[in-house]
Amino acid sequence: MASIKVKFRHPSSDNHEGIIYYQIHHERKQRQVKSEYRIFPSEWNDRDSKVITDPKGDRQSMIRSVNESIKYDLERLTRIIHKLEADGVPYTADYVADEYIRYSKEYTLFNFMDNIISCLKDNGRIRTSETYTATLNSFRKFRQGRDIMLDCINVQIMSSYEAWNREKGNLPNTISFYNRILRAVYNRAVEEGATVNRFPFRKVYTGIDKTVKRALPLRTIKKIKSLNLSHLPSLDYARDMFILSFMLRGMSFIDMAYLKKTDLVDGYITYRRRKTGKQLIIKWTEEMQAILDKYPVNRTDYLLPIIKNHGINERCAYRNVGYNINHNLKIIAKKINISFPLTLYVARHSWASVARGKGIPISIISEGMGHDSESTTQIYLASLDTSIIDRANSLILKSL
Repeated sequence: MASIKVKFRHPSSDNHEGIIYYQIHHERKQRQVKSEYRIFPSEWNDRDSKVITDPKGDRQSMIRSVNESIKYDLERLTRIIHKLEADGVPYTADYVADEYIRYSKEYTLFNFMDNIISCLKDNGRIRTSETYTATLNSFRKFRQGRDIMLDCINVQIMSSYEAWNREKGNLPNTISFYNRILRAVYNRAVEEGATVNRFPFRKVYTGIDKTVKRALPLRTIKKIKSLNLSHLPSLDYARDMFILSFMLRGMSFIDMAYLKKTDLVDGYITYRRRKTGKQLIIKWTEEMQAILDKYPVNRTDYLLPIIKNHGINERCAYRNVGYNINHNLKIIAKKINISFPLTLYVARHSWASVARGKGIPISIISEGMGHDSESTTQIYLASLDTSIIDRANSLILKSL
């Protein structure tokens, strides 16, 4: 069985740093693998093959980090050797070294996540790839661009990352969102044998807080609807999309963006929620058509004036439009003294809140909004007659 020793290559002068390297012995042959760690000769104990430091020295923290990293490197090399021995495969010291170098490149967090993100995109899971990209970008900023081996992720690092997020002002649900994605990546690495499970997420928050929902009363929705914004086209458009979302039973913006002209047949919109895949049918009313008639007919196959050009990245287009709409909605909010940020999502929650205020049963509201597993009430619901939901929506629109 191969053996590993930690060695130190002395510099030409004691005033310079030398290099830590690993010596792999197997069947009377050896191979050396350089590490990235550099220390002064006074910080090396040759007898014990160990990095040492003056307890009062200013490099104490750095030396502790080097020792920790060496420990992980040795574990990595040992794991490679044990696997080769268990498989009964003949190997050489060179093979162990090459496998260690390959592993050190492939199983860094940044590279591992980049590969996952590429696979998600190839499989058409664009939204999921975007959430993984957002998480990776966040962790990159925390690490100041310094990559980390997956088997070096521990409780201390994840706790520091959580504290860093709090200092940036991120809310608990945002922090949990990042932590849960990183945990999924880490668990995948464990399944692939890239690391043993050190349970690094056991002390960080991975739950889901109940968020404060922001809904507008009907009188405020009316005020937004009645604003004269004809001299401000950008604000007018943002207001129209907000009101249209409300009229369409709080339809999410991504579902609005991807509505096709062929989805509108005989006065009814039929579509599937992109989030849950559930099919919904909504009656298309004169009020909805009046908003649509304000804008030129879409040159694409899409119904609403959101994705308006052929041959573009549609996902980027709808996201950019959504960003601009939410920016302009905040300006509208200031005009009518709404105290919290106005976004397209507020239209969705407002529809549910107004519907409940009208005495419409929770079950009908849930069905009307296309809730699925995200709503506990939905578990107990059978499919409801669309006409019941349309009558519920009519009660709301008549009050508008």
